[in-house]
Amino acid sequence: MINVVEFKNFTFKYMNQLEPTLKNINLEIKKGEKVLIAGPSGSGKSTLGNCLNGIVPFSKEGGFKGSLTLNGIHPYETSIFEISNHVGTVLQDQDGQFIGLSVGEDVSFIDENNLVPQEEMIKNTKIALDNVGMSSFINHSPQELSGGQKQSVSLAGIMRSSADILLFDEPLANLDPYSGKHAMKLICDIQKKTGKTVIVIEHRIEDVLEQDFDRVIVLNKGEVVANGSPEELFRQDVFRKYGLREPLYIEALKYSGVDFQKDTIYPIEKIGTPENISKVKTWCDSIEIKFKTFGDKILNISNLSFSYDEYKNILNNVNFSLEKGEILALLGNNGAGKSTLCKVITGIEKENSGDISLLGKSIKKESIRRRGENIGFVMQNPNHMITQETLLEEVEFGLKIRGIKNYTEKAEKALEICGLHEFRYWPITSLSYGQKKRLTIAAILALEPKVLILDEPTAGQDYKRYKEFMEFIKSIASQGVGIILITHDMHLALEYANRSIVLCGGTIIANEKPANILGQKDLMEKSNLKETSLSQMAEIMGLNAQFLMNSFINFENQGGDR
Repeated sequence: MINVVEFKNFTFKYMNQLEPTLKNINLEIKKGEKVLIAGPSGSGKSTLGNCLNGIVPFSKEGGFKGSLTLNGIHPYETSIFEISNHVGTVLQDQDGQFIGLSVGEDVSFIDENNLVPQEEMIKNTKIALDNVGMSSFINHSPQELSGGQKQSVSLAGIMRSSADILLFDEPLANLDPYSGKHAMKLICDIQKKTGKTVIVIEHRIEDVLEQDFDRVIVLNKGEVVANGSPEELFRQDVFRKYGLREPLYIEALKYSGVDFQKDTIYPIEKIGTPENISKVKTWCDSIEIKFKTFGDKILNISNLSFSYDEYKNILNNVNFSLEKGEILALLGNNGAGKSTLCKVITGIEKENSGDISLLGKSIKKESIRRRGENIGFVMQNPNHMITQETLLEEVEFGLKIRGIKNYTEKAEKALEICGLHEFRYWPITSLSYGQKKRLTIAAILALEPKVLILDEPTAGQDYKRYKEFMEFIKSIASQGVGIILITHDMHLALEYANRSIVLCGGTIIANEKPANILGQKDLMEKSNLKETSLSQMAEIMGLNAQFLMNSFINFENQGGDR
């Protein structure tokens, strides 16, 4: 097969850095391959992608050694326009990619640039939107769409590209599980239809490898440290070694003593061998199932309803409570009402009916400012919360306006807890998206709230940061703070939440232990949530999914050896 991408002894260093971001890269990608590029934050995977699509060196300058060949050309010797004829890119931030006032205008942009006749252009646009299930949104503004819908429109746009290589930079970021699964299927369907080379940069390995990828390339500290088929890398224990999250079923097989050199481990559809089933059953039976109990209610929501207009309720008669020290996961697909519910709790929006009480006292009539003294809300997009220039100033700001005297001491402590203290004098513009996320959380934690609401707290974080951050959240909860996590991450809900609530169409349809919810296939389908690979594993092996999940999480909580 023909190589469409070839790195030879390629080293790249940004102008403002002392050390290279990419070091001695030797890599080949063949025509028609589906390749996953994975690695922890700072590994260089996004820079590698930027070298392919021309962002490096035409938008971000730096020096390099060695060579990069792309479809027979050296991209750094041409132009970003010329490279776009070879590489079509879908960015992590879809809002930064839209240029049309409507969905139809955006998808037709490439045809318009190529002077395609209007009649043909309209036909091509409709076909592309049909292929991604978005034809009914042709006249909508891209800004009206959900994250999953924006991703689908971006895919429709890239389908109009003549480029032979399609590059997807963290395509699952900010998508709910159902939308993420749909997006990955669309990407792979496009590859099947067109035969194009697909390169996906992503750290959510389980979600990507549900599809049949040819190869996984792992980067760490700017170097290629592994390059092989998914099965080869699972057997070699590569992902754990470099701080990446393996699929949950792979972890469960390891916990149960399955021999990764001899037994069947991949794909998941083939793991139901008698030997594997016997080992997993024995392991599950050996684990003592325990649940943490709580007592004192800190927050109570009674018969809460809300609508933006008089025609349709976004929230319908919502009832639940949160106890001191409890971590509660709020689950549901995009549009289910999760973020709206938390805006009502914090006073950003005003309920139509019902009551909200904190420590037994109604706060319905309290202002946003008063509520904010006890209820901290960290938004999904950190850019919507940041107002100051440096990290320290951002965390100090909320303390200053409340008249707290030792504001610098408290701010520095919060930054230290969130792993940002060494950057405290940095300009915020120099931070990554994940670092900005932690900064906004530090600013809220410095205020010592009684309830902390986190909207997608681990979005965009690699597994190492995810573990560190969630262990920190557990330590905050252990001090009696009630935590609400708005999340699409089923792994997070299973591993860290004491209880989960599922919202569907503004109504609570489940309020149980996470494993009990994630083990109900009908409930997951009804609420457009994506089942974890543990559920698939249980079905393949003829086991009770809830029992398998509870065994898994109790094993980890009791310090089981990985």
